Amino acid sequence: MAKRRLKNKKVRLVAIGSALATGGVIITLLPSANAAEEKTPEQIIRMCERSSVLNGKQQSVSDFGGAFADGFEADNCDYVETNFESFDGPTEKASIDFPNCEPNATEPAKVSITWKSTVGQGSGKYTATQQGAGGGLFGFLSGAWLKHKGTTDMTVKTVTAGDTENREVPVGKVLHLEFTPKMQRMTGEWRVRIDADPGSFAVNPSPEQNFVASELVEGPAVLPGAAGAAGIADGTVKPVLTDC
Repeated sequence: MAKRRLKNKKVRLVAIGSALATGGVIITLLPSANAAEEKTPEQIIRMCERSSVLNGKQQSVSDFGGAFADGFEADNCDYVETNFESFDGPTEKASIDFPNCEPNATEPAKVSITWKSTVGQGSGKYTATQQGAGGGLFGFLSGAWLKHKGTTDMTVKTVTAGDTENREVPVGKVLHLEFTPKMQRMTGEWRVRIDADPGSFAVNPSPEQNFVASELVEGPAVLPGAAGAAGIADGTVKPVLTDC
């Protein structure tokens, strides 16, 4: 009996080995294809940054700080814009107070007000695309941003608006200026592709794989600067009067 049990076990091992060699049973031993393809947005962004071709440009591993042995993590990545919209940003006080509160004041006070407001320029959704450099993924987002009227290079950390205006302050009032920037929001997707692999003697074939990570970028609308100077933030300036 002992010899028979050993013989049967040997037969079963041979059968499993044969199935593995022919690719039969092995499919049931692997995780599902969908489970193997799940990626977090951060992983997809990393694959995009380390793709062989990024927005139509052939990359070198040195472009993302990699070594030759690291290789690429994907074959292609493109940024595809899906929407662009404008909206009012938060209103902020842009000047000091100018009071006309003297007890014997009888006429409006004429004042010259210099105001200034600074608005943050360029904010990406993912760490890999945050403000700070002209290259990499943020550089490509900047290129898409520049296609729209009234925008500037998002690698500039801030843009400003300011002027000097002559105003009148009524008796018993305090005047200051407020600035409301015009903001813009660009939404889109990073689309990453790993090409199909026909396989070889030692490598199983694999189908094409596609991954998508959504992206959202906000920044101010920017007007051209005079005589080639840096652009200035677009927006609305409003006088605000309060009682003394």
